[in-house]
Amino acid sequence: MHLLLVGISHRTAPVELRERVDFQARGVGDALRALAGRGSAREAVVVSTCNRAELYVACDEAAATRQDLVRFVSDFNGVPASEVTPHMYEVVDLDVARHLFRVAAGLDSLVMGEPQILGQVKDAHMVASDAHTAGPVLNRLFHASFAVGKRVRTETGLGSGAVSVSYAAVALARKIFGDLDHRSVAVIGAGEMGKLTALHMKSHAVQHITIVSRTMAHAARTAEAIGGASAAPWDELDAVLSASDIVITATGAAAPILTKAHIETVMRPRRNRPLFIIDIAMPRDVEAAAGEIEQVFLYNIDDLQATVRENLARRAGEVSRAEAIVGEEVERFGVWFRSRGAIPTVVALRERFEAIRRAELERLDFKLSTLPPDARARVDEITHLIVEKLLLTPTEQLKSLNDADTVGAYSEALTRLFGLAEQDERPKVEPFTRNRRPSRR
Repeated sequence: MHLLLVGISHRTAPVELRERVDFQARGVGDALRALAGRGSAREAVVVSTCNRAELYVACDEAAATRQDLVRFVSDFNGVPASEVTPHMYEVVDLDVARHLFRVAAGLDSLVMGEPQILGQVKDAHMVASDAHTAGPVLNRLFHASFAVGKRVRTETGLGSGAVSVSYAAVALARKIFGDLDHRSVAVIGAGEMGKLTALHMKSHAVQHITIVSRTMAHAARTAEAIGGASAAPWDELDAVLSASDIVITATGAAAPILTKAHIETVMRPRRNRPLFIIDIAMPRDVEAAAGEIEQVFLYNIDDLQATVRENLARRAGEVSRAEAIVGEEVERFGVWFRSRGAIPTVVALRERFEAIRRAELERLDFKLSTLPPDARARVDEITHLIVEKLLLTPTEQLKSLNDADTVGAYSEALTRLFGLAEQDERPKVEPFTRNRRPSRR
């Protein structure tokens, strides 16, 4: 059994191609069912995000399955193979584990240490579980990746600190106000940056968000996109500012829309209640001198970008610790994965010994027939324990071997010594039928 990964990501393909190879848009469940119908893989999980589209499979023949997966990516998404193939990468066996563990840890993300990817990996595994395409190998692999992601987040600072301007604004607001759940936020401008910052504010339990724009329709549209926000016309700007604790300015104005005098007017009735202004516009929306007013905390985009650079540098210093955790977990998974090569021999050996035990009991049945039922049950139990003890050491030794060639040599020797090949007429397992679990739906 081999692990195989075929995919594209932000490291290998432009966004235009990633948009066309989007399993999420076409339905990951449908993709898994279509892949199962091809019969090239025994197990499969599809991880599809805006930055990557990856197929993780367990298969018997890595080379042949790789070719089929490349064709599948092309066929399912309607993208010519000649366009997608140059941007695809393939990884085999324990390198698949290393890649997935790095993905789950945030080490392979566009923004180093971003936390969303671990949840996306968990969602991908859940979809595969519901579709019955994740079997014992991929279940073990993905659960191991969840543990890696958790370890990296708890044992390193890889995910700490804001690494986007919008999130840095939220971090600064929390430094000034602490909890934001009872704070009011005003967003001046209905553009993407203002909306993104407002969304980050909402994720930190801010309940009162008001969007102000010169075009009321734009404000209403942005408020609806945020969800739970309200919109206000431009002529109510002063009233909104007076009622707000945090103001985000993100317009496209060519000159400042808030002067020092304007802010002083707004501050008079506030009775020293602080006002936090985040100016993320370029050119700036707020006159720099407004920051001189008592109880006004003014930050512009340069202040936020300095925080982002500092946090990115801090995260970079945590990479080596995170990579060490990945290495430890790959080695741990590798011990289990390599031992799987011995499982068929272990199973066959146990079946051989059990068959001999039962055959001997049947041969001696006429002598045991005079024993009471309890005594016969005791004989059966004792002979079973003897077989278990005889097999314990060779089973443990065989499963502990780390080298595939050595496992193969030992397995062949045991097969010859005990004639295991003679009994191996069990039906083959078809793809996607192992350990099927009932649907969660």
